[in-house]
Amino acid sequence: MKVNKRTKLHSTPLQVLIGTIIAMIALGTIYTWSLFNQPLADLYGWRVRAVATTFSIMSFALSFSTLLASSIQKKIGIRSLLILTGVGMGGGLIISSFASSLWMLYIFAGILVGASNGIAYMTTLSNAIQSFPEKKGLISGIAVGAYGTGSLLFKYILGFLMTHTGVMQTFLYWGMMIMLLMLVGALLIREAQVEAGEPRAFTRKTNRDYELKEMLHTKEAYLLFFILFTACMSGLYLIGSVANIGVGLAGLDLATAANAVAMVAIFNTIGRIVLGMISDHFNRLKVIAVSLLMTAVAALVLSHVQLTFLLYFLCVSSVAFCFGGNITIFPTVVAEYFGLKNQSRNYGIIYQGFGIGGLSISFISGALGGFGPTFRFIAVLCIVASIIALLLHVPGTKHVPLFSAHRVRERESH
Repeated sequence: MKVNKRTKLHSTPLQVLIGTIIAMIALGTIYTWSLFNQPLADLYGWRVRAVATTFSIMSFALSFSTLLASSIQKKIGIRSLLILTGVGMGGGLIISSFASSLWMLYIFAGILVGASNGIAYMTTLSNAIQSFPEKKGLISGIAVGAYGTGSLLFKYILGFLMTHTGVMQTFLYWGMMIMLLMLVGALLIREAQVEAGEPRAFTRKTNRDYELKEMLHTKEAYLLFFILFTACMSGLYLIGSVANIGVGLAGLDLATAANAVAMVAIFNTIGRIVLGMISDHFNRLKVIAVSLLMTAVAALVLSHVQLTFLLYFLCVSSVAFCFGGNITIFPTVVAEYFGLKNQSRNYGIIYQGFGIGGLSISFISGALGGFGPTFRFIAVLCIVASIIALLLHVPGTKHVPLFSAHRVRERESH
């Protein structure tokens, strides 16, 4: 078998997993951006909302850039790509340490950091899934869980640096740490070798690798997009409003409600690992369907029930748990439906549901006015998406019952 020159530096499976975790921790740090809004506004006299726009630009650049990830990886390989994006992300943050205008912040912290992050995220996640074909759900859970852990860990690291060195110097140190972590991760990771017709170890899946154009000619692609759109729109809105929900609906003081943000981050990470493992043993889309129903129930409770602290905590934590699990399982669902060979490119299209969902809900909530109507809208949409997920099946196959995963595995092992 011919060996690609880009993969001469061999790595063991354990090293690949460790490298993936390190890279994902580095990539997940962008979700600490809210720490910088007020300090930057105070330093330069900018409006907080104007500074916060940087993260919106970053999120859009992240989502859109995933469309380019597969093409870049094919040209330079996974290791060179991770080094390049590490330099891009770290360099963008380092240049931001010298920023004295909003447009510099938007370009370097927003566009450059976001685009570098999106390309690295998509390729690292897809490579991990392809590297462990027998444990896709678990590996996806670990990888995306590490992404969430990065934001939680660096919330304290960057907070400490900001207190002791100032906000602009923190950008410099943050960029240097990102470069180092991405370099170490890149050296440990190897390019996955995808072979056609590999054994399927979980639920029934496609027997072919769809090109992007072929995938876009299937109704399943658009229905999967809608399901991910709904899951992300619901999760991002509820999680992003957690402190406001606590103050406005549960009657909590701001400090108590703000403390729940850390707990939500923990449950989000737990959901990624737990539901990722569960999805290896049951039909993945049906696991997503159940989590969407749980989100719908939580949204209805938030909009119709007088909240206590316990009820408030249960609702937002369950949503965080389900949201984390959904975005963990989805890359594997796309691989099962359309094949592993073009996973980065195909999932890159479906993944736009993340960015569009997060952007859409801000306009929808503004039009509906208030938490109550928005939560009811979310509940209805989640129920519809759940029904679609229950009925949807792999293109060209018959419907597989919920508890048939083990029977399918037994048939395929013979």
